[in-house]
Amino acid sequence: MFIEQGVTPENKFWKYLIGFALIACAYIVGQIPFTIAIIVKNIANGKGFEISEATAMKLLEPNLNLFLLLLTFVFGIVGVYLVVVHLHKQSFLSVTTSRKKIDWRRFFFSFAIWGVFSIVSTVISYYATPDDFVWNFKPIPFLLLFIIATVMIPIQTSFEEYVFRGYLMQGFANLAFNKWVPLVLTSIIFGIMHIANPEVKQLGYVLLVYYVGTGFLLGILTLMDEGMELSLGFHAANNLIGALLVTSDWSVFQTHSLLRDVSKPSAGWEVVLPVCVVYPLLLLIFSKKYKWSNWKDKLFGKITLENKCILTIEKTENHD
Repeated sequence: MFIEQGVTPENKFWKYLIGFALIACAYIVGQIPFTIAIIVKNIANGKGFEISEATAMKLLEPNLNLFLLLLTFVFGIVGVYLVVVHLHKQSFLSVTTSRKKIDWRRFFFSFAIWGVFSIVSTVISYYATPDDFVWNFKPIPFLLLFIIATVMIPIQTSFEEYVFRGYLMQGFANLAFNKWVPLVLTSIIFGIMHIANPEVKQLGYVLLVYYVGTGFLLGILTLMDEGMELSLGFHAANNLIGALLVTSDWSVFQTHSLLRDVSKPSAGWEVVLPVCVVYPLLLLIFSKKYKWSNWKDKLFGKITLENKCILTIEKTENHD
Protein backbone atom coordinates (compact mmCIF):
# COMPACT_ATOMS: atom_id res chain seq x y z
CA MET A 1 0.00 0.00 0.00
CA PHE A 2 2.90 2.37 0.69
CA ILE A 3 4.06 2.90 -2.87
CA GLU A 4 0.46 3.31 -4.10
CA GLN A 5 -0.12 6.28 -1.78
CA GLY A 6 1.47 8.63 -4.29
CA VAL A 7 -0.29 7.19 -7.34
CA THR A 8 -3.16 9.49 -8.27
CA PRO A 9 -4.49 10.93 -11.55
CA GLU A 10 -3.26 14.37 -10.43
CA ASN A 11 0.27 13.18 -9.59
CA LYS A 12 1.69 13.20 -13.10
CA PHE A 13 5.34 12.26 -13.45
CA TRP A 14 6.29 15.72 -14.70
CA LYS A 15 5.43 17.03 -11.24
CA TYR A 16 8.15 14.81 -9.81
CA LEU A 17 10.68 16.20 -12.25
CA ILE A 18 9.81 19.72 -11.10
CA GLY A 19 9.75 18.62 -7.46
CA PHE A 20 13.16 16.94 -7.72
CA ALA A 21 14.59 20.11 -9.27
CA LEU A 22 13.16 22.20 -6.41
CA ILE A 23 14.60 19.79 -3.84
CA ALA A 24 17.99 20.02 -5.58
CA CYS A 25 17.76 23.82 -5.39
CA ALA A 26 17.05 23.66 -1.65
CA TYR A 27 20.05 21.34 -1.26
CA ILE A 28 22.28 23.75 -3.19
CA VAL A 29 21.11 26.69 -1.06
CA GLY A 30 22.06 24.62 1.98
CA GLN A 31 25.64 24.45 0.71
CA ILE A 32 26.06 28.23 0.82
CA PRO A 33 27.18 28.45 4.50
CA PHE A 34 29.83 25.75 3.92
CA THR A 35 31.02 27.43 0.72
CA ILE A 36 31.28 30.84 2.39
CA ALA A 37 33.22 29.38 5.32
CA ILE A 38 35.66 27.66 2.95
CA ILE A 39 36.23 30.82 0.90
CA VAL A 40 36.75 32.98 4.00
CA LYS A 41 39.20 30.47 5.49
CA ASN A 42 41.11 30.16 2.23
CA ILE A 43 41.38 33.93 1.84
CA ALA A 44 42.54 34.19 5.46
CA ASN A 45 45.28 31.70 4.60
CA GLY A 46 46.37 33.97 1.78
CA LYS A 47 45.34 31.57 -1.02
CA GLY A 48 42.50 33.55 -2.57
CA PHE A 49 39.52 31.90 -4.21
CA GLU A 50 41.30 28.96 -5.83
CA ILE A 51 40.74 25.74 -3.92
CA SER A 52 40.51 22.07 -4.78
CA GLU A 53 37.76 19.75 -3.53
CA ALA A 54 40.26 17.69 -1.53
CA THR A 55 41.65 20.78 0.18
CA ALA A 56 38.19 22.16 0.88
CA MET A 57 37.19 19.06 2.87
CA LYS A 58 40.20 19.47 5.18
CA LEU A 59 40.40 23.25 5.44
CA LEU A 60 38.07 23.69 8.40
CA GLU A 61 38.21 22.19 11.87
CA PRO A 62 36.60 18.71 11.52
CA ASN A 63 33.60 19.35 13.78
CA LEU A 64 32.81 22.66 12.11
CA ASN A 65 33.34 21.05 8.71
CA LEU A 66 30.94 18.22 9.59
CA PHE A 67 28.29 20.58 10.96
CA LEU A 68 28.31 22.81 7.87
CA LEU A 69 28.22 19.81 5.53
CA LEU A 70 25.26 18.31 7.37
CA LEU A 71 23.50 21.68 7.49
CA THR A 72 23.01 21.23 3.75
CA PHE A 73 20.61 18.35 4.42
CA VAL A 74 18.49 20.44 6.79
CA PHE A 75 17.67 22.70 3.86
CA GLY A 76 17.20 19.63 1.68
CA ILE A 77 14.67 17.90 3.90
CA VAL A 78 12.71 21.13 4.30
CA GLY A 79 12.63 21.23 0.50
CA VAL A 80 11.26 17.67 0.39
CA TYR A 81 8.55 18.56 2.90
CA LEU A 82 7.44 21.67 0.99
CA VAL A 83 7.38 19.84 -2.35
CA VAL A 84 5.38 16.91 -0.99
CA VAL A 85 2.84 19.02 0.87
CA HIS A 86 2.41 21.96 -1.51
CA LEU A 87 3.25 20.61 -4.98
CA HIS A 88 1.80 17.11 -4.63
CA LYS A 89 -0.84 17.92 -2.00
CA GLN A 90 0.16 14.87 0.05
CA SER A 91 0.75 14.50 3.76
CA PHE A 92 4.37 13.95 4.77
CA LEU A 93 3.23 10.76 6.49
CA SER A 94 2.14 9.36 3.11
CA VAL A 95 5.75 9.34 1.85
CA THR A 96 6.95 7.87 5.15
CA THR A 97 4.70 4.88 5.86
CA SER A 98 1.35 3.28 5.08
CA ARG A 99 0.62 3.05 8.80
CA LYS A 100 -1.56 5.56 10.65
CA LYS A 101 1.58 6.92 12.33
CA ILE A 102 5.31 6.30 12.20
CA ASP A 103 6.23 3.04 13.94
CA TRP A 104 9.27 4.12 15.95
CA ARG A 105 9.74 0.61 17.33
CA ARG A 106 10.56 -0.52 13.79
CA PHE A 107 13.00 2.37 13.38
CA PHE A 108 14.86 1.63 16.60
CA PHE A 109 14.91 -2.14 16.01
CA SER A 110 16.53 -1.62 12.61
CA PHE A 111 18.90 0.97 14.10
CA ALA A 112 19.92 -1.44 16.88
CA ILE A 113 20.44 -4.40 14.55
CA TRP A 114 22.72 -2.52 12.17
CA GLY A 115 24.35 -0.50 14.93
CA VAL A 116 25.43 -3.66 16.76
CA PHE A 117 26.68 -5.21 13.52
CA SER A 118 28.70 -2.07 12.68
CA ILE A 119 30.32 -1.96 16.12
CA VAL A 120 31.12 -5.69 16.18
CA SER A 121 32.57 -5.66 12.66
CA THR A 122 34.73 -2.63 13.51
CA VAL A 123 36.03 -4.30 16.68
CA ILE A 124 36.86 -7.47 14.71
CA SER A 125 38.68 -5.45 12.05
CA TYR A 126 40.61 -3.55 14.72
CA TYR A 127 41.87 -6.69 16.48
CA ALA A 128 42.43 -8.60 13.24
CA THR A 129 44.60 -5.86 11.69
CA PRO A 130 45.64 -3.49 14.51
CA ASP A 131 48.34 -1.90 12.37
CA ASP A 132 45.62 -0.51 10.09
CA PHE A 133 44.27 1.74 12.85
CA VAL A 134 45.49 4.40 15.25
CA TRP A 135 43.68 5.52 18.39
CA ASN A 136 42.21 8.95 17.65
CA PHE A 137 40.17 9.69 20.79
CA LYS A 138 40.22 13.24 22.18
CA PRO A 139 37.56 13.81 24.88
CA ILE A 140 36.29 17.33 24.08
CA PRO A 141 36.39 17.08 20.26
CA PHE A 142 34.73 13.65 20.43
CA LEU A 143 31.98 14.97 22.72
CA LEU A 144 31.26 17.77 20.26
CA LEU A 145 31.32 15.24 17.43
CA PHE A 146 28.85 13.03 19.30
CA ILE A 147 26.41 15.92 19.77
CA ILE A 148 26.67 17.13 16.16
CA ALA A 149 26.48 13.64 14.68
CA THR A 150 23.59 12.48 16.86
CA VAL A 151 21.48 15.50 15.92
CA MET A 152 22.50 16.09 12.32
CA ILE A 153 23.34 12.72 10.75
CA PRO A 154 19.80 11.33 11.15
CA ILE A 155 18.64 14.41 9.23
CA GLN A 156 21.14 13.66 6.47
CA THR A 157 20.14 10.00 6.20
CA SER A 158 16.43 10.84 6.45
CA PHE A 159 16.80 13.30 3.57
CA GLU A 160 18.28 10.58 1.38
CA GLU A 161 15.59 8.09 2.39
CA TYR A 162 12.75 10.53 1.78
CA VAL A 163 14.16 11.42 -1.64
CA PHE A 164 14.84 7.87 -2.86
CA ARG A 165 12.65 5.43 -0.92
CA GLY A 166 9.79 7.88 -0.44
CA TYR A 167 9.47 10.63 -3.03
CA LEU A 168 11.12 9.06 -6.09
CA MET A 169 9.81 5.57 -5.30
CA GLN A 170 6.26 6.89 -5.52
CA GLY A 171 7.20 9.13 -8.45
CA PHE A 172 8.46 6.27 -10.60
CA ALA A 173 5.35 4.30 -9.63
CA ASN A 174 3.33 7.05 -11.33
CA LEU A 175 5.45 6.53 -14.43
CA ALA A 176 5.68 2.74 -14.62
CA PHE A 177 2.59 1.61 -12.67
CA ASN A 178 4.50 -1.32 -11.23
CA LYS A 179 6.83 -1.86 -8.29
CA TRP A 180 9.98 -3.34 -9.76
CA VAL A 181 10.82 -0.33 -11.95
CA PRO A 182 10.75 2.12 -8.99
CA LEU A 183 12.85 -0.34 -6.96
CA VAL A 184 15.48 -0.76 -9.68
CA LEU A 185 15.66 2.90 -10.71
CA THR A 186 15.85 4.36 -7.20
CA SER A 187 18.51 1.81 -6.20
CA ILE A 188 20.69 2.54 -9.23
CA ILE A 189 20.29 6.31 -8.94
CA PHE A 190 21.05 6.08 -5.20
CA GLY A 191 24.31 4.30 -6.02
CA ILE A 192 25.28 6.69 -8.81
CA MET A 193 24.63 9.71 -6.57
CA HIS A 194 27.54 8.49 -4.40
CA ILE A 195 29.95 8.41 -7.32
CA ALA A 196 31.51 11.74 -6.26
CA ASN A 197 32.37 10.42 -2.79
CA PRO A 198 36.13 10.36 -2.12
CA GLU A 199 35.85 6.67 -1.21
CA VAL A 200 34.92 5.89 -4.83
CA LYS A 201 37.91 7.86 -6.10
CA GLN A 202 40.22 5.92 -3.80
CA LEU A 203 38.75 2.43 -4.13
CA GLY A 204 37.41 2.58 -7.67
CA TYR A 205 33.99 2.17 -9.26
CA VAL A 206 33.68 -1.34 -7.83
CA LEU A 207 32.49 0.41 -4.65
CA LEU A 208 29.31 1.31 -6.53
CA VAL A 209 28.36 -2.37 -6.15
CA TYR A 210 28.08 -1.68 -2.41
CA TYR A 211 26.12 1.55 -2.84
CA VAL A 212 23.70 0.13 -5.42
CA GLY A 213 23.35 -3.05 -3.35
CA THR A 214 22.54 -0.96 -0.29
CA GLY A 215 19.97 0.92 -2.37
CA PHE A 216 18.30 -2.39 -3.28
CA LEU A 217 18.31 -3.48 0.37
CA LEU A 218 16.65 -0.25 1.52
CA GLY A 219 14.15 -0.37 -1.34
CA ILE A 220 13.19 -3.97 -0.56
CA LEU A 221 12.80 -3.11 3.13
CA THR A 222 10.48 -0.25 2.21
CA LEU A 223 8.32 -2.23 -0.21
CA MET A 224 8.06 -5.38 1.91
CA ASP A 225 7.35 -3.51 5.15
CA GLU A 226 5.02 -0.96 3.52
CA GLY A 227 6.94 1.98 4.98
CA MET A 228 10.35 3.54 5.46
CA GLU A 229 10.85 2.99 9.18
CA LEU A 230 13.29 0.10 8.74
CA SER A 231 15.31 1.84 6.03
CA LEU A 232 15.42 5.05 8.07
CA GLY A 233 16.78 3.16 11.09
CA PHE A 234 19.35 1.21 9.06
CA HIS A 235 20.66 4.28 7.23
CA ALA A 236 20.90 6.37 10.42
CA ALA A 237 22.83 3.63 12.23
CA ASN A 238 25.16 3.05 9.28
CA ASN A 239 26.25 6.68 8.96
CA LEU A 240 26.15 7.64 12.64
CA ILE A 241 28.12 4.68 13.97
CA GLY A 242 30.57 5.01 11.09
CA ALA A 243 31.19 8.70 11.81
CA LEU A 244 31.78 8.03 15.51
CA LEU A 245 33.97 4.97 15.19
CA VAL A 246 36.30 5.34 12.20
CA THR A 247 37.57 8.08 9.93
CA SER A 248 40.33 8.22 7.34
CA ASP A 249 42.08 10.77 5.16
CA TRP A 250 40.00 9.63 2.16
CA SER A 251 36.52 9.22 3.71
CA VAL A 252 33.62 11.56 2.98
CA PHE A 253 33.33 12.55 6.65
CA GLN A 254 36.50 13.83 8.34
CA THR A 255 35.70 13.46 12.04
CA HIS A 256 37.21 13.28 15.53
CA SER A 257 36.25 9.59 15.63
CA LEU A 258 37.59 6.99 18.02
CA LEU A 259 39.81 5.40 15.37
CA ARG A 260 41.62 6.52 12.25
CA ASP A 261 42.10 4.06 9.44
CA VAL A 262 45.67 4.43 8.16
CA SER A 263 45.68 1.38 5.89
CA LYS A 264 46.25 1.58 2.16
CA PRO A 265 42.84 1.98 0.48
CA SER A 266 41.69 -1.21 -1.25
CA ALA A 267 38.36 -2.73 -2.22
CA GLY A 268 38.09 -6.33 -1.02
CA TRP A 269 35.67 -8.42 0.98
CA GLU A 270 34.22 -5.26 2.55
CA VAL A 271 32.42 -4.56 -0.74
CA VAL A 272 31.16 -8.06 -1.52
CA LEU A 273 30.36 -9.46 1.94
CA PRO A 274 27.59 -7.01 2.91
CA VAL A 275 25.77 -7.25 -0.43
CA CYS A 276 26.05 -11.01 -0.94
CA VAL A 277 25.91 -12.32 2.64
CA VAL A 278 24.97 -9.79 5.30
CA TYR A 279 22.08 -8.08 3.50
CA PRO A 280 20.26 -11.36 2.67
CA LEU A 281 20.61 -12.40 6.33
CA LEU A 282 19.26 -9.03 7.41
CA LEU A 283 16.25 -9.44 5.12
CA LEU A 284 15.67 -12.88 6.61
CA ILE A 285 15.69 -11.46 10.15
CA PHE A 286 13.21 -8.71 9.27
CA SER A 287 10.97 -11.07 7.29
CA LYS A 288 10.72 -13.47 10.24
CA LYS A 289 10.11 -10.73 12.79
CA TYR A 290 7.47 -8.89 10.77
CA LYS A 291 6.00 -11.98 9.07
CA TRP A 292 6.42 -10.73 5.52
CA SER A 293 4.61 -12.64 2.79
CA ASN A 294 3.58 -12.25 -0.85
CA TRP A 295 7.08 -11.15 -1.91
CA LYS A 296 6.31 -11.45 -5.61
CA ASP A 297 3.43 -8.98 -5.56
CA LYS A 298 5.10 -6.53 -3.19
CA LEU A 299 8.30 -6.36 -5.24
CA PHE A 300 7.05 -6.99 -8.78
CA GLY A 301 3.30 -6.37 -8.71
CA LYS A 302 1.45 -3.99 -10.98
CA ILE A 303 -0.18 -0.78 -9.75
CA THR A 304 -3.51 0.48 -11.06
CA LEU A 305 -5.75 3.24 -9.85
CA GLU A 306 -8.52 0.67 -9.46
CA ASN A 307 -6.38 -1.48 -7.18
CA LYS A 308 -5.42 1.61 -5.21
CA CYS A 309 -9.07 2.48 -4.64
CA ILE A 310 -9.77 -1.05 -3.38
CA LEU A 311 -6.75 -0.94 -1.05
CA THR A 312 -7.77 2.47 0.23
CA ILE A 313 -11.28 1.24 1.05
CA GLU A 314 -9.90 -1.86 2.78
CA LYS A 315 -7.43 0.25 4.78
CA THR A 316 -10.20 2.64 5.86
CA GLU A 317 -12.43 -0.25 6.95
CA ASN A 318 -9.57 -1.83 8.90
CA HIS A 319 -8.86 1.46 10.67
CA ASP A 320 -12.54 1.83 11.54
